[in-house]
Amino acid sequence: MKAMLLSSYGEDAQFEPVDIEKPQVKSGHVLIKIAASSVNTVDTMIRKMGKVLPLSPDTPAILGMDFAGAIEAVGEGVSTYAAGDEVYGCAGGLADLPGTLADYIVADANLIAPKPTNLSMREAAALPLVAITAYEGLTRAGVQPGQKVLVHGGSGGVGHVALQLAKHFGADVYSTGGGDKQLALIEQLGATGINYKTESVEQYVAKHTGGKGFDVVFDSVGGANMLNSFEAAALNAHVASTVSLCELDLTLAHFKGLSLHVVFMLIPMLHNFKREQHAEILRRLSEIVESGGLTPVMDEERYGLEQAGQAHARLESGKAMGKVVIEN
Repeated sequence: MKAMLLSSYGEDAQFEPVDIEKPQVKSGHVLIKIAASSVNTVDTMIRKMGKVLPLSPDTPAILGMDFAGAIEAVGEGVSTYAAGDEVYGCAGGLADLPGTLADYIVADANLIAPKPTNLSMREAAALPLVAITAYEGLTRAGVQPGQKVLVHGGSGGVGHVALQLAKHFGADVYSTGGGDKQLALIEQLGATGINYKTESVEQYVAKHTGGKGFDVVFDSVGGANMLNSFEAAALNAHVASTVSLCELDLTLAHFKGLSLHVVFMLIPMLHNFKREQHAEILRRLSEIVESGGLTPVMDEERYGLEQAGQAHARLESGKAMGKVVIEN
């Protein structure tokens, strides 16, 4: 099969097209012909940082985590799928799991689910990592109908899904963005846009919550922005973070009695821990997509498998609006 191989890591690391042996299906797994694979920030981090990240595979490596495709063969012990089934998931590209920048992947059946019937393969491939992350953060924060929810970074990969899911769960959703395009997308997806460059946290909390703060804050920006999340949160509110690799003063979180939920959705893949929960979340997400509650936003640029490097560059440029997807 054809695959895009990374022989070394670093800022200038290049993907090389190679022909390698097609993988064989094994017990508890399925062999999938990949139709599309999306690019996530963690993929670009692995390519540049390599073994500085404890989750990076040994080189030569096949990167890529998200995919959509059709099952070609089913391994022993798998009874829920059959050859020809269209599925999607996040199942490789880290540690000892070969990735999706190839014609085929052998995926754990507990990491996949039937693809939403109303999405193309390209659209479905855009969802797994970001949608599982958003779903997990919101449900752990206990989002309820009628609550005021703030999503930081609502035009980004995780953020644009989080605001749609929060709206689907019945919340009154607000989201920050830093430009006209970003705010237009946020409004288009059904949330109230907040320009964080022109409004302070204090100003938008007063404007939208009467100074009480938001019941749930979903922070897909992280770093120093976590302090903005604490400031924007109501007393006893919940803050869900997907980017908490930082040192912070938790004094404000203490005096507000906040609950902090750190979401790291790669744990099931890395540690073979409760992988079946990812399959269940993906099944629920398919239902939400099919009901019209979630639509992935796709970047206008399109890439083939041999353009994997250009797809990574597109995501890193910050110019992409929506998910960058490679069509295998």
